Amino acid sequence: MHSRQSLTDVFSTFARFDGDRFKGWTTDPKLRRSMLNRLKQTPEAKTSENFWVLYWHKLWSAASEELEASQARLSLAEGHLSAYLQEACYWVAQKTLARFNSTHYNLSDYFQTAIAALPKILRGYNPDRNSTLKDYANVAFKSTIRDSLRASQEIDICTNWALLRKLSKKRLGEALEQGGLISEEIARYQLAWTCFKECYVPTQANKTRQLTKPDRATLEAIARLYNSERHTQIDIAEPERQPETIEQWLANSAKKVRSYLYPKMTSLNAPKPQSDSREVQDLLSATASESLLVELANREEVQQRQARKSELTAVLATALDKFNAQNRELMHLYYSQELTQQQIAKHMKTQQYTISRRLARSRKTLLDALVKWSQQTLNLSLSSHTIAEASDVLEEWLQGFYSQNNH
Repeated sequence: MHSRQSLTDVFSTFARFDGDRFKGWTTDPKLRRSMLNRLKQTPEAKTSENFWVLYWHKLWSAASEELEASQARLSLAEGHLSAYLQEACYWVAQKTLARFNSTHYNLSDYFQTAIAALPKILRGYNPDRNSTLKDYANVAFKSTIRDSLRASQEIDICTNWALLRKLSKKRLGEALEQGGLISEEIARYQLAWTCFKECYVPTQANKTRQLTKPDRATLEAIARLYNSERHTQIDIAEPERQPETIEQWLANSAKKVRSYLYPKMTSLNAPKPQSDSREVQDLLSATASESLLVELANREEVQQRQARKSELTAVLATALDKFNAQNRELMHLYYSQELTQQQIAKHMKTQQYTISRRLARSRKTLLDALVKWSQQTLNLSLSSHTIAEASDVLEEWLQGFYSQNNH
């Protein structure tokens, strides 16, 4: 992947894929015009990438707290930030692909899974507490992909019948409603599911994720229970149902649940059908845009934030330099190469618990340095909440520090 150079490209282009290969950058014309117009308005900020990250995030945050009138601004700001994070998302997706040899998902699948979490990432990012949006997103992208893989594995491993037994009634109802069923159908499916759980109780021997389909006798028992309960649970006019119908309903329920819990991935950048033909930037409130520019263009505030981040980097980098060669190698293998503790233990010819303890001690050394700096520079009082926040900041910093060094 070749990096984008100009600010206009960074905030208006998107990665294009061909299976597991990056094929280049695609420009969004609306976002490009939006950036060009704003760069003309604020020449003093032309060379500051961080300025525009803060600007678009502030615009996004303000728009997300307002009503429908702000949807155009929300969409524009989110588009620019999505473009900005394309490279960060790509590297996370590529590392995940190299680490997990999945037969079902390729690079673009991982990429789309991660970038789809952008609204959640933007809500969680705090410019005053977190290091940079890119570092924060790196951590969030990894977590999103891994959570998705865990969910996918659970759903793929379970048979329909094992999956149905693991469900709650509320989750089943949500899945059926999402699947387009009307209330009367949902009531029938839920009663059939309740009867299934009542009649098909796995034995200790077959209580596994590979639970097989109920035999004919069990299906008949489920149908009998359904028919005896149908008048009180659903409607007096509900007819009797055959075992084959109950089996079909249960199979459809499992299918709806799989689609609900693990939906197909769709590109965040795919055009919306029947979208407004007007330019997004034409719908923006000029007053709100200008006031945000004035607020964010306060160079003193931006410079102070940048100075603090530079100080923090110097403090932690100095603490890292004091590590012995083994611990420096350990941090490199864990954060830059992203090896597991077991893999590192094998590489360094030691036990996994030894690696775990050394990692914990190394993090504590860095955390102590960070907390001390925070107390001296930011005048923060020491509390469990402060330490927890410092720990999150440290983890983001380590991810960003080793990611930059690696690339």
